[in-house]
Amino acid sequence: MPQLRISAISYLNTAPLMWDFEHGDASGQFDISYTLPSSCARALETGTADIGIIPAAAYASIPGLQILPGVAIASRRAVRSILLISNKPLEEIRTIALDTSSMTSVALTKVLFEKWIGGDRTFTVMSPDLGTMLAANDAALLIGDPALQVDRSRYYTLDLAEEWIRYTGKPFVFAFWAVRSEALRHASSPDLATIFQDSRDHGLQPSSLTQISREWAPRIGITEDEARSYLTESIHYELDAACLEGLQLFYRYAAEIGALPSAPEMSFLGAANAAIV
Repeated sequence: MPQLRISAISYLNTAPLMWDFEHGDASGQFDISYTLPSSCARALETGTADIGIIPAAAYASIPGLQILPGVAIASRRAVRSILLISNKPLEEIRTIALDTSSMTSVALTKVLFEKWIGGDRTFTVMSPDLGTMLAANDAALLIGDPALQVDRSRYYTLDLAEEWIRYTGKPFVFAFWAVRSEALRHASSPDLATIFQDSRDHGLQPSSLTQISREWAPRIGITEDEARSYLTESIHYELDAACLEGLQLFYRYAAEIGALPSAPEMSFLGAANAAIV
């Protein structure tokens, strides 16, 4: 029987989620590839992957997905890795370059401006190069490790998770694991929910966080303490009730302003690979 194919994201914030797949019992059980969030979603959409950690926005546009329960990349405070960056104060921003790497952060940017900050901005999708983005626009959206590398003392910056929480009082969910229902019909799959939850739990153990911080800090040009505080303070890895409320509100607002299509009712994979809602 062929292995289930996992499309994962090569960012620091996903490293704890991948712990068992790289260091533990799940190593070798799956066919794993690493990519950007938007490409991860496309892999599920086209069927080149069976399981992916997809941007939350992708669930609104890709049919036939089931969410693996309990695990997310979310934030209950400033996230530090989803930033609107500018040389101008917020009220002077009229043109914004949007990082092509993330569908969710793009939709969140549009929701924040349309609902609370004020509309009448022009958005342009660009590759995530801050200099190029700011040369042609008043502001730039950067996500993930490139955002963590920004010297925020040089710019006006807006942490988008922090803004969402300030306006709504709810956490923001950036990504979660999803599996193609079609893949489950053609594969003898294990207890996926438990496997992915266990990997997250093992990745968040103190010894694991120490190793992750030591390995990732030099890759992205931050200190080990900064990497560890980001993983333990900025990122929330539970897809809990509060996160689900925030996620549903995001889907509603994004659909209202036309940033995303209306999302289907959320369907979760049960421990025995049965869909539950």
